[in-house]
Amino acid sequence: MEWTTPDDIRADVQKAWDRGRILAARLTGDPLFPMTLRTRRPDRRALLDRFDEVRQWMRLLDEGARGYDIAWTEINHRELGRNRVPEGIVIPTEAAALQLIGKKRAADRFDALVSEGLAVFPELREWMLKRPLELLEHDGAWSRILAVLSWVRAHPRPGVYVRTLDLPGVDTKFIEAHRKLLVELLDRVLSPEAVDAAAKSFDARYGFRPKSPTIRFRILDPRHAVGGLTDLSVPLDQLAEHPPTAGRVFITENEVNGLAFPAHRDAMVIFGLGYGIESLSALPWLRERTLRYWGDLDTHGFAILDRLRAHFPHARSLLMDRDTLLAHRSLWGREESQHPGPLLHLTDAESALFDDLLHDRLGEHVRLEQERIGFGCLERALR
Repeated sequence: MEWTTPDDIRADVQKAWDRGRILAARLTGDPLFPMTLRTRRPDRRALLDRFDEVRQWMRLLDEGARGYDIAWTEINHRELGRNRVPEGIVIPTEAAALQLIGKKRAADRFDALVSEGLAVFPELREWMLKRPLELLEHDGAWSRILAVLSWVRAHPRPGVYVRTLDLPGVDTKFIEAHRKLLVELLDRVLSPEAVDAAAKSFDARYGFRPKSPTIRFRILDPRHAVGGLTDLSVPLDQLAEHPPTAGRVFITENEVNGLAFPAHRDAMVIFGLGYGIESLSALPWLRERTLRYWGDLDTHGFAILDRLRAHFPHARSLLMDRDTLLAHRSLWGREESQHPGPLLHLTDAESALFDDLLHDRLGEHVRLEQERIGFGCLERALR
């Protein structure tokens, strides 16, 4: 129907709820009621031409008047005489509004959550005003969320794993599931010095001990084996403190290439990092080693080389040159998504080849994956 119906009235009140206005008003005490709603009603022409429809509409509106009041007015129509018609709809009280949309229990629960939170963290009041429905959404977890906030505030930048938080019902999965909300709230309740606002991870932002990435490497010269072991996976922080003794370090992206890398005097090979190569910046001893990187011959391979060289300017590339690319033309593939650059840490020859690849001067999205390069080419390059 083109005129306001009881369903329209409920929808308008529901909209006020969905926008958080009703709950926010409970918190501030600001008067929101009586609330006058915009009403679509018949004009004088409709009264004359569609009088039966108008009477049906008025009856529908009047019979559905539970939770709202109808403001009536009298009009004196030249042909129809004096008639009483609805002029507007008013929601008289908050209680009437909550009854209309069935939110009385939710509103009472909101009050309880607010009281529980503000009793410990009055600084959360502004957040509650802005996000009242989000507070309700976390009803079942709210007590545990407050427990996490209390613990972190009592132990700023604790330097322990999140796993060690000994709080009922709180584990790493709980922290991860509520990470976004916890970040919003912790930033409000912690002192500025307890928050590293530039950090990207939850652990780094609040001073928890991060999980150290694992670095896999092979010792290519048995004389440098670690306790007789030549294929090892070691946490990055331990590898930083206990460097292998090999003087030459090869880095290759592909795991199979790392596993098949040939024996080489005074050398080791690190593999399987991809764009995680920047984690190697935590290994200061690499600055004292001869460093070679072997990646795919495509724009992303050069981008990874560029990131490595930003931390280790002395690093050189291996088999990432124009001659190698052209010698394997029959094995070229296609790079679906190219890195746009700019890359600031390449040599002139590398930059020229990267630019040719990026602008398709050698072919469309040319890519030579490192595992397609003949093993003999690797052995010759190593010699």
